[in-house]
Amino acid sequence: MNTQATRLTQAVEQRKDFLKNELLKMGYFKTPDNKQLYELNLSELEQIHIIVKAQFGKELSKEENA
Repeated sequence: MNTQATRLTQAVEQRKDFLKNELLKMGYFKTPDNKQLYELNLSELEQIHIIVKAQFGKELSKEENA
């Protein structure tokens, strides 16, 4: 594998690790169809992260206003 492809693979894995850690911090462990986070590709993780982060933010906002 050439250097550029290796760097791209490393960058994708780093992004996936970041997203998995963020989701775990927000209490998200499995998808509704019971997939573990490590089973998901980058695109799936990105989509879930956007949705969960929005929901998590709404919940925090509600707690602050209570």
